[in-house]
Parts: sequence; structure tokens; C-alpha cells
Amino acid sequence: MGMTLVEKILANKSGQLVVRPDEIVEVSVDLAMTHDALGAHTAAKFNELGVAKVWDPQKIVVIPDHYVPNKDIDTARKCLNLKKFVREQGIENYYEVGKGGICHQVLVEKGHVLPGTVVVGTDSHTTTSGVVGAFATGIGIDEMAVVFKTGRLWERVPATIKINVEGKLESPLFAKDLMLFILSRLGVSGALFKSLQFTGSTVSEMSIDGRMVLTNMAIEAGATNGIIEPDDKLVDYIRSRTDAPFEVVKGDPDAEYAETIEFRTDDIKEPIVAVPPKPTNGVGVTEVEGTKIDQAFIGSCTNGRLEDLRVAAKILKGRKVDRYTKVIVIPASQEVYKGALDEGLITIFVEAGAMVGPPTCGPCMEAHMGILGPEEVSISSTNRNFEGRSGDVSSKIYLASPATVAASALTGKITDPRQFL
Repeated sequence: MGMTLVEKILANKSGQLVVRPDEIVEVSVDLAMTHDALGAHTAAKFNELGVAKVWDPQKIVVIPDHYVPNKDIDTARKCLNLKKFVREQGIENYYEVGKGGICHQVLVEKGHVLPGTVVVGTDSHTTTSGVVGAFATGIGIDEMAVVFKTGRLWERVPATIKINVEGKLESPLFAKDLMLFILSRLGVSGALFKSLQFTGSTVSEMSIDGRMVLTNMAIEAGATNGIIEPDDKLVDYIRSRTDAPFEVVKGDPDAEYAETIEFRTDDIKEPIVAVPPKPTNGVGVTEVEGTKIDQAFIGSCTNGRLEDLRVAAKILKGRKVDRYTKVIVIPASQEVYKGALDEGLITIFVEAGAMVGPPTCGPCMEAHMGILGPEEVSISSTNRNFEGRSGDVSSKIYLASPATVAASALTGKITDPRQFL
């Protein structure tokens, strides 16, 4: 019996010929990432270990993104402490404000993540990097401190659930609609401690931007990681981003999967909206159409990429957003921001009456730049809609694609985007 893609990666990185699900292995880490929200805490934990230097400063990436530009004195202090650690350790892969963006976007677009590698980050959505065929997972600050010291990590080999998707994914349906539909079938623990591997003709036809939505939100089903086997499209993308050598790893044809779940795009009859308080509460947009909103947010590590902004701009071009609705657009990175500027998308957003913010996590996890007040309702292109996720505990968040968010921004209520596409 062969091995899945994840099993092969973990076998390679643990020096074993074969690994099987639920085995505990000690793996070599190829890349470790932290950000401003937990980076200073990780540095403090590392210093408690009594070690002078990290195992390999070239394999550590530090990206302030949650609270930037700093929203208050406390977050400014955290960023200063983190920068001090970066300088002391000689960590060159540091992205100061104005040079990077949201960590998960930057890791991929800057070519830091390579196929067949092990990537860990102090953020649950580190799973995003699985889009390149890497084993990417989130860990806590204690574990990361040990990784900083040793470059190694204990990992339980996850069994793999294959998510096979067939059919054309065309406007008005987008990657976010597909993933919300998948999550509505899996539930919050449907992939608990397992790997979600996305396959099929639909995934093959998707852009890298679109694929990142799938791996990003794998964690919302409880998955240890999300992953997509590299193809020519991915290899071309990586080679356009870095000159670093890499080896494509693929699963064996006779690998054993915990489960194979089949989806067809034909089964998605309309754009999907996840109603609060779970990302897995996906329903057709017509079920909630007309729900009044106070805020519409397009951005985050899930849907703040150039492809997303193009769709939103197509809907908003030549129109005005609802006068009582706060509309916020935050590109996921400086590169995305520059691309949106070059294509005239920023002008479209501003002329429509939206506020465009700098690359940051923003209101996604109650950071800043769009915190919700009591009883306020938001429709958002982010990944989570838990109680209090983006503000007051009584506020509500509906998750949707950038297209649905943009359409709703025009009317001040949840709106089917099909009338604008």
C-alpha cells in the first residue's frame, strides 16, 4: 500500500521510508512563520529556553499583519519587541509595514513556501500554504519556541480525506461559494485531526488565488492541514516567484484515504452565504436575501487577492454603495494593492463610496479598521463568523464571496450578486 501526499512529505522529513496515519513522527521544519499577534510572545518563550540563537534564521519568516499600522500603544510595544528579536537573531525575512501584508498571502506570493516542505506558523490559517503542495499547519507559541531552537517538531500523521470536485466553476459561483458549500457538508469537526486534500477537474481549472481559498478554510472543518497536489500551473507559479530549487512530491496511486467525498459544481444552485455563528452554516443566498447589513468587508487571507478585487470592482464600477453601509476593502498584500492600483480598481472602490485600507488583517479578528458595534451586522469575505469575532459579542457576521459582499454593499442588505454579473 502506497502513501498519500501528506504521508510522503512527513516520511521524507522524518527520515523514514513509510509512515501511517496516527503515528507520531519527529519532522524537520523547512519554514517557520510568526506575526505580530504572537511573535513577541514566541520570542519571549524562546528566550526562556536559554538558547542564544535560533536554529536557522534563514528558515524563519516574520510578518507583522494583525495590528498594523499599530492600533494602540500595546500593539506598538509588541511590534517593537518583535523587531528587536528579529534584529538580534539576524532574521532577514522580515516584512515591515508597507513591505508585506497578510502573512499567509506573503508566504506564498514571495516564494517562501515550496512543494514537499513542512511549514509551521503561529496562526491557524497557516493551512493556506498547502496550496503549493506543502504540509502546512498552525502551532502554538510553546511549540514554535522549540522549533526556533531545534528546527524540529513532533507531528501526528493525519489520515487524508480526499475532496474530489468535478464540473465547471463559473460566475456567479466562485471559490468561496464552493468552499462554503463543502464546509456545509463536512461540519465543524468533519475533518478533525485529518488532512483535506482537494482534487478533481474543478480544482485543476482554478487559479492559484482560487485554490488558496480551499486550503485556507480547511481548518474550519477541523483539519490539521489542507493540501493540493502540485501541477504544471502551480510549478509555473512557483518558478515565477523564486529561483530556489524544489522537488514536487505526489501521492502514490495506491494510497489509502480515510474517505473520498465527491462534489459536483452542478449541485451548487446559487451563491452561498454562511450564517452566524459558524462557517459551516452555508445556505443559498436567497434564503437570507434582504437581511439588513451595517458593514460590508472585502479582504482577509481568504479573499483579499487581486482576483477577488477584480470581481468586486466589476460589480461596483459606476455604482454607489448604500449611504448607510460601511464598505471596507483591504488588499491582502502590498503586491495586491499595487496590482489593484495599476488596474484602476482602487479608483473604482473610492468612487463607489468604499474605504480602501492598507494591507492588514483589519476587522477579520477584532483587530481594527472595522470593528462591529452592538447588534451590528456585517457581510464579509473572511473565514470566520463566530460570536464576537469582529467586534461586540451581539454583532453578527455573514460569510460570502467578494461578489456577494459587493452586491450587498450596493443595497445595504444581503443581495444575490447574479443581478450585477
